[in-house]
Amino acid sequence: MNQFYTFTMILSITSFGLASTMTPGPNNIMLLSSGLTFGYKRTIPHALGVNFGFPVMVLCVGLGIGKLFEVFPFIYTALKVVGIGYLLWMAWHIANTKGSLDTNNTKDKPFTFLQAALFQWINPKAWVMAVTSTAAFITDHQIAYIQVMIISCIYFFCAILSTNSWAVGGVMLRRFIQKKRFVQIFNITMAILIVGSILPFIFE
Repeated sequence: MNQFYTFTMILSITSFGLASTMTPGPNNIMLLSSGLTFGYKRTIPHALGVNFGFPVMVLCVGLGIGKLFEVFPFIYTALKVVGIGYLLWMAWHIANTKGSLDTNNTKDKPFTFLQAALFQWINPKAWVMAVTSTAAFITDHQIAYIQVMIISCIYFFCAILSTNSWAVGGVMLRRFIQKKRFVQIFNITMAILIVGSILPFIFE
């Protein structure tokens, strides 16, 4: 190619980015639960961690870390096992979160920016998205570093839309879920969905 990307390719990457970031997965389910439990303000660091953490991960994968897994496949397997284990623990934690809608509650804590950013590296869905997008849309290895930066920037804006949509969705649910028992039921449901979202990675 004699240019980084055509307009059509940009649209394709953006469509793929929106489809992959907006659909349910560990990040979005956790943000929905956080928005309900802690409110939007306390969920902002979590959202920002995803917004920055995932594009950085895509950048690293596109610049060659993916090749590391081809040479040392056990590293990917180890990350997947750690990620699945952590998500199962997180599902248990969410299921056992107290059913309080007090945004000033300090007993239970939402993700910090750093926790959310680092979580991307053990999130199975994030790995699939990063590897798939770089494999599909890096079309010229002579300018791969520029193309992967474009992909990462597109994912950054897609992630902003996605994380805020799911967090705000959780906040809006606060209007309809007021009783402590219903909050607990909702969190248990979110925990089940997190487990469901990682089943394909467990049995792949």
